[in-house]
Amino acid sequence: MPFSDLMGVEVLESGAAQVRARLAWRADLCTAAGILHGGALMAFADSVGALCAVFNLPQGHLTSTIESKTNFFRAVRDGYVEAVAVPLHVGRSTIVVQTDVRDAAGKRVALTTQTQAVLKPAG
Repeated sequence: MPFSDLMGVEVLESGAAQVRARLAWRADLCTAAGILHGGALMAFADSVGALCAVFNLPQGHLTSTIESKTNFFRAVRDGYVEAVAVPLHVGRSTIVVQTDVRDAAGKRVALTTQTQAVLKPAG
């Protein structure tokens, strides 16, 4: 995904059961206070969750996020964050994924639950 590349997302592990990725702290992804921006964390979690959904799609289908909710628990001022996305529900029309985002010390930073639409191929 081009936007994920722009953010610097590094996929560490990927498959239908789990996707794990890392995002390094960078000043250009931060608030004025040097804290990793909540929007960057949400975009990171959404991208990792969407990739997890892709691995659970029927052949030839596409996906798009139709709902996403993020709870934030702590600020990130340096290092990196790592996300682990797992499917909670894989259905015919939707896939629900939960993404746990933790800092370099393993402390939870955010938890995102998103619903991905299962889009049939055109034609």
